[in-house]
Amino acid sequence: MKSVRIGIIGGSGLYRMDGLTDVEEHVIQTPFGAPSDAFLVGKLDGVDVVFLARHGRGHALIPGQIPFRANIYAMKKLGVQYLVSVSAVGSLREDIAPLDMVLPDQFIDMTRRRESTFFGDGAVAHVAMADPVCSVLSQVLADAHAEVSPSALWRGQKLHRGGTYVCIEGPAFSTRAESHWYRSMGGAVIGMTNMPEARLAREAEIAYATLALVTDWDSWNPHQACVTAEMAIANLQGNAHRAQELLSVAIGKISRSWPISTAHEALRSALVTPPSTMAVEVRARLESIVSKYA
Repeated sequence: MKSVRIGIIGGSGLYRMDGLTDVEEHVIQTPFGAPSDAFLVGKLDGVDVVFLARHGRGHALIPGQIPFRANIYAMKKLGVQYLVSVSAVGSLREDIAPLDMVLPDQFIDMTRRRESTFFGDGAVAHVAMADPVCSVLSQVLADAHAEVSPSALWRGQKLHRGGTYVCIEGPAFSTRAESHWYRSMGGAVIGMTNMPEARLAREAEIAYATLALVTDWDSWNPHQACVTAEMAIANLQGNAHRAQELLSVAIGKISRSWPISTAHEALRSALVTPPSTMAVEVRARLESIVSKYA
């Protein structure tokens, strides 16, 4: 299987990539179980890309059932160095409206029942997560938006740079009290899937950025209807074509420069247990992640 350096994880409403050609479907097993679905490897405007539907095709997995470790490990095994997460979110701010896009730069993890690390059971590492989003990759997405946004398709749509993504367990949406609480924390958007995804990507030394597609106002805004699944999916469909156009441009930009990210060396100062001292079975479990430090 050839190595693919750019990966895309599609969230609710984005279950495939239009324009992907020469597509090959790969079923990948990992030491952390089976990923959400088969990986679609193909070319987008001549650039090799791998795509995964986070919830599976047909949207069969609730957020807490997504096999995050298997998804990220398989991306690493495929050779991915740049990973864009396309995610549906609700807005926690007046200035961020449905159908806007956001490039978050921080996360607050409110999840409770998810495996959030590759390490443990014979191997210890503590990655730095002060800046969980790759600023270089986020800038590429912003530059791509600036390039495509003058077209009629994008009229009236805004991109917001920065902001905190509050990740909740789900699958239920927030109560009004919770929504106001998240706003008081300084949250900009709210979703259910980017943690522990972002943390695992950092452990795997993959540059990670989120393209958040705003679908609703969550439940805090007294002047708007509270979020429903029907509302969220309808607004996602309105943004899907724009998101794919932006991704196509961004992928071209990445492939022309292959930017260096600090994420690509995240384990260099994080590994506490040298791979040479790990038990054979531990080394085998973490092979795709720690092999360069062996």
